Amino acid sequence: MTARLKGATGVLVALLLAGVILVAVELGMGAIDTGPTVANPCKPRTPFPGSGIDAAIQRIVLNGLDGAACRLHTTREGLILSLRSSGGSVHFDKRTTEVAVRAGLLRAVDEAERRGDIPGFVAPIARRIIRSTPIDKLVQGGFSLRDLLP
Repeated sequence: MTARLKGATGVLVALLLAGVILVAVELGMGAIDTGPTVANPCKPRTPFPGSGIDAAIQRIVLNGLDGAACRLHTTREGLILSLRSSGGSVHFDKRTTEVAVRAGLLRAVDEAERRGDIPGFVAPIARRIIRSTPIDKLVQGGFSLRDLLP
């Protein structure tokens, strides 16, 4: 019985030692890291991949949201969460959000035109849509031609 107990103890010690070594290796490889960091919306991001109108629209929207989030001193993710009707951890009044989102989107259209992502004749149309469409429609992405007419 004592030989069996000694053998089991040896196995248990070996397993515990292996566990400690595994945890040490994982910590050494960055396991203690808290996860991905949220990008600063006020700093330029790496260029978005893709081409064509779909990629250009995505770049404009994401750059616009970055601009709005920067203006509001929050993250792009925090801004999106605050736009939900239930609200996020940060909530901005409707007027403040509207001004920031429109300014961010207008700046993003200017940058897209300068980069050549959108043709020069499309930029004024995009600016008109941004200026005239109700902000909740812009955010939800559901607007019709009637929303664009005065």
